[in-house]
Amino acid sequence: MRTSDGVGSPGSAGVVKEADGLNRAMRLLALRDHSENELRRKLAAQGVSEAEIDSVIAHCYHYQWLDDGRFAERYIASRSRKGYGAQRIRQELGARGVARDVIQQALAECTVDWHAQARRTLERHFSLPLASDWATRAKVQRYLLYRGFFQEEIQDALRDLIR
Repeated sequence: MRTSDGVGSPGSAGVVKEADGLNRAMRLLALRDHSENELRRKLAAQGVSEAEIDSVIAHCYHYQWLDDGRFAERYIASRSRKGYGAQRIRQELGARGVARDVIQQALAECTVDWHAQARRTLERHFSLPLASDWATRAKVQRYLLYRGFFQEEIQDALRDLIR
């Protein structure tokens, strides 16, 4: 019989004990940074009550274990290294529950050269030099748009790499 998650205790109905909610949050945050929304969703899925989630979130903020700004900065750095552009990263952060103003600030403070990143992404995915026909240009544009780059960044990369 497990008592740490309340299963098997009379009247518990599968509700997680208070200290266990914090332990679960600490385990999740030890693996990687999470946004507040992600952490709330994961704790709720594990059976932590809403009141306990609020308490755990407050505790995590107090000890600076949880910080949406820091999460956004690290997420931007990670995704940009993998060849994604600012538009895609902005959308992904929004889907993870990060506030728009936090996303805007993190993107404004990041040091990524998005034009160079578009070029590197293009170089990694396509064999160079690129043909100058319209079909190739369209294929490259679709790919870089999908990766989240702005049209200006795509045009600069194409100008540099098409023979």
